[in-house]
Amino acid sequence: RDIIFMMSGVLDEDETVMMFCASCGTAENENIRLKKCNACKSVRYCGVQCQKDHRPQHKRACKKRVADLRDEILFKQPESTHLGDCPICC
Repeated sequence: RDIIFMMSGVLDEDETVMMFCASCGTAENENIRLKKCNACKSVRYCGVQCQKDHRPQHKRACKKRVADLRDEILFKQPESTHLGDCPICC
């Protein structure tokens, strides 16, 4: 099996995702459950102290990621155009 080191992702059946604390590098295992950043959901931490320690480095990227996610949701195109649904308009 291949081991791929990453924060998150979708992998093939024969690959394993290893997740690490963004601050100290501790790997997630059966004894340590990493928690996602509440705002951007893109980095993980083993504890509150690591999250606080890493905040100065993460703050700018976190705010950008949150804004990108908000824009993606706001400007997402609808799945259908609803043309033909209204007898008056169409």
